[in-house]
Amino acid sequence: MKLFETHAHLDHPDFDADRETIINKCFSSGIEYIINVAFNKETAYSSLELAKKHLHIFSTVGFHPHDAVDFDAEVVKKLAREKKVLAIGEIGLDFFRNLSPFTVQREVFNNQAHLAVEYDLPIIVHDRDAHQECYNILKKNGVKEAVFHCFTGDIIFAQQVLDEGWMISFTANITYANSKLDDVIRLVPLDRFMVETDCPYLPPYLHRGKRNSPLFLPLVVEKIAEVKEISPNEVAELSFANAYRFFRVPPDPVKASHKKAGHKKA
Repeated sequence: MKLFETHAHLDHPDFDADRETIINKCFSSGIEYIINVAFNKETAYSSLELAKKHLHIFSTVGFHPHDAVDFDAEVVKKLAREKKVLAIGEIGLDFFRNLSPFTVQREVFNNQAHLAVEYDLPIIVHDRDAHQECYNILKKNGVKEAVFHCFTGDIIFAQQVLDEGWMISFTANITYANSKLDDVIRLVPLDRFMVETDCPYLPPYLHRGKRNSPLFLPLVVEKIAEVKEISPNEVAELSFANAYRFFRVPPDPVKASHKKAGHKKA
């Protein structure tokens, strides 16, 4: 099973003791690519540093709504030019925990959505209890490429997102008894979804209380397969293709060189 982990935080201190071991296990278990997602200035740099160490790990740059008061546009502009930075995120609104004032969250999300369009990068959206406002800001800025990560909206909002051409990403919260996301999973077309773990957060139902990691990604795939009544391999292949296209993953230089060498021999 070939997998694409579209949202991890492997630079998180929870992985300090065994980060390289986990990463090696990921790549040996079928995970081919990992997007390591930033949420403030510190993680933007640590995520990029991690990505530069591993060919198939890529990073992002962005200020999460919790960190909106520390927003630094120059950091976003600088790192958005890096080859290994494939998206602006995670950015958005969080009206559940309210760790930054509403007005600041809105202004910072608006500014970053504008920068994403300016730098032609897709957006990873953090949306908690702010569905319609997230939608409005993306629309206002003419955003064409966005993924609502760890989707928690209802089927009506899911259809709104899909109508705009945006993507929906599922985490292991779909395995929780109270998730109420089965109808959304059924609704989402096969070319419009991705899978993620959001590790070290949101471990699957049977692993609640433990540290999450990309190694649990197959459990997300299996739940989607069960609801959509297709095989886990098909879910894995489709989500991989969707993520590869959405993040515009650059060609693998190793594979490219092998192809060239083979062509020369022939």
